[in-house]
Amino acid sequence: MGLGPDAIEVWEGIGKVKYIWRNKKKTSAEKVEKVKKKKSEDGNGCWVGLRVVRGCISSRSKVDGSNSTTSTIICAENPRSSDEGSKENQPNLAAASCSSATSYDESNSSTPKVASDDLKIASQLRKFTFNELKTATRNFRPESLLGEGGFGCVFKGWIEENGTAPVRPGTGLTVAVKTLNHDGLQGHKEWLAEVKFLGDLIHPNLVKLIGYCIENDQRLLAYEFLPRGSLENHLFRRSQPVAWLIRMKIALGAAKGLAFLHQEAERPVIYRDFKTSNILLDLQYNAKLSDFGLAKDGPEGDNTHVSTRVMGTYGYAAPEYVMTGHLTSKSDVYSFGVVLLEILSGRKSMDKTRPTGEHNLVEWAKPLIVDRRRFYRLIDARLGGNFSMKGAQKAAHLAYRCLIRDSKARPLMSEVVEELKPILDMKDTARSSYFYQTIPQRALSTNTGISQQAKNGKQVAAYMPIGSGSSSSGNAPSPKPNHCKQ
Repeated sequence: MGLGPDAIEVWEGIGKVKYIWRNKKKTSAEKVEKVKKKKSEDGNGCWVGLRVVRGCISSRSKVDGSNSTTSTIICAENPRSSDEGSKENQPNLAAASCSSATSYDESNSSTPKVASDDLKIASQLRKFTFNELKTATRNFRPESLLGEGGFGCVFKGWIEENGTAPVRPGTGLTVAVKTLNHDGLQGHKEWLAEVKFLGDLIHPNLVKLIGYCIENDQRLLAYEFLPRGSLENHLFRRSQPVAWLIRMKIALGAAKGLAFLHQEAERPVIYRDFKTSNILLDLQYNAKLSDFGLAKDGPEGDNTHVSTRVMGTYGYAAPEYVMTGHLTSKSDVYSFGVVLLEILSGRKSMDKTRPTGEHNLVEWAKPLIVDRRRFYRLIDARLGGNFSMKGAQKAAHLAYRCLIRDSKARPLMSEVVEELKPILDMKDTARSSYFYQTIPQRALSTNTGISQQAKNGKQVAAYMPIGSGSSSSGNAPSPKPNHCKQ
């Protein structure tokens, strides 16, 4: 999930990153004019990627046909981490991610009029009417709200097991319904990408797209409902730590999803937005990749890469992709390495609430991976030694290989899968090792997954223990509208 509730990410030129924050008082026209003016002042003809997050009330009012508030764009030179300005509850929806950057040139505020007959829709997808999904979500009422991303709001709904008709809440098939935010910048092209990829790709570690609605200017998608929400929510927003074996199970499942996209799908697919907020969990903690709005077909034939505008999430994007715009499957491998470090450490990829030198997870973690005497600092202290030391070392060195600057030297995701499998069977316990017992308790407590914001009471900690049988709010992280303001 990404930068913060009011952040817009702008990639300008080669390797430059700027950020923009919003002020609700200005109009949409002023907002666009501000962007144009900024581009004119720069005078470099650069491509620009923007990421916008809207309030769910705004998006929902659009669905209901009324006017909504818009925002002003204000430029700031200094990058901000994913923690600054973020709410305690952020969305981890099945395909709607606030942290996805999208190209301003490719999307606009008006939804194109496209006939459904012109779309290449997989035959197994159900075609809903707008009224069916409106009724299924109880008129998009706030109580049904799961979360929101740049695409729009996500609501919980109930439909027939094998049909499209709405049913009484608690019966039939539970779905997560995502609505297109007409003021958003992710727009129609990313809606098409979702339908294209998730309509054709079927795998246990990919979220299942149930159906779609394209009616006038309405664009909606219905997904399977995943009751435990996102990995991001479990790692960073709960007081109880995720158990070691569950962490490794999630890492293996996510790796299998990427391996399928890269090497097993009929045509290779580059995911381009791999991060903890896009990894959703079912009741058994099986990982499923969501949000295919930024996915791209991989290179074919003699081509080695896909040239594209730089989009994604700061802290996860591979350095060669940011610098050149050359996208390969190894770009996803780098992102996997970042997420694997987050799983091991309980730390976010970017976190400016931490001490100087620890803001960037990759830069902080790499020296620890190769230093046997300091390796313990890498592992989430909340585990209390209840993890396999051999398994942790093996996973950390795997992450290190995924993060190699030379993309060609990174492993294939199929190799990553094979290296993760044995870790689940490693039975040694770090707590019982002599080395771990001789480490001062003060040193162990230096790496806790709860950031300074949480210590200051800015994050909610009243949750059931992870793996206790409790369930979270589903395809988005929390049951309150704060989700909409990631």
